[in-house]
Amino acid sequence: MSDVNQIIEKLRGTREADVLNQMKQAYFELSEQQKNWYEISGFTCPEGCGSCCHNFEPDLLDCEASYMAAWIIQNQPEVAEKIVEGTFPFENGKTCPFHDFENPYHCSIYEGRPFICRMFGGCGNKDKEGRVVWKPCKFYPADLLQKHEPALEHKQYNTQEVLQIFGVLPPVMSNLMEKAVSINPDNKETQVIRQILPGAIRKIMWLMSLQ
Repeated sequence: MSDVNQIIEKLRGTREADVLNQMKQAYFELSEQQKNWYEISGFTCPEGCGSCCHNFEPDLLDCEASYMAAWIIQNQPEVAEKIVEGTFPFENGKTCPFHDFENPYHCSIYEGRPFICRMFGGCGNKDKEGRVVWKPCKFYPADLLQKHEPALEHKQYNTQEVLQIFGVLPPVMSNLMEKAVSINPDNKETQVIRQILPGAIRKIMWLMSLQ
């Protein structure tokens, strides 16, 4: 599995290395929570779907951009160079610049993707009273929902209903995003990939040059 360990090692002792380590841990914890949800509920995205990638460009927190930048620098250095040089084909927000129709995961930087891409379809949320709620992904085929036992609909299910149907609650999106924001609480603003990523790559490359 590709990761950012080489970049973290090169930046050892810097604030950026701390951010990358915290992001790596946060993504791991999310993965473990989702693994438990998927294994017990048996409810996962249809294989090879990728509909959530179409006509969507994710917004990134600064810490997410740092992790994505580090992942690309370590695993796809030629792509990092193109982004820095301004020759990478960003599509002006029409879709995610890393969407790949030929890839079974529909993502050319799958292990470096941000929280929203990791959570979409595999998380619940909270209602106004703070209770866990869950709704099938809007792209999930209605005919497959009907084949589920019991049959499901494109509607929101409350905590009790989710437990009755699946016997387990999904990870909660708002909780996970709160943790992400806490990694760099002084910078809670987000920007789309084409705006924030080039600067994040330049920053990490510059820090690496100083080590």
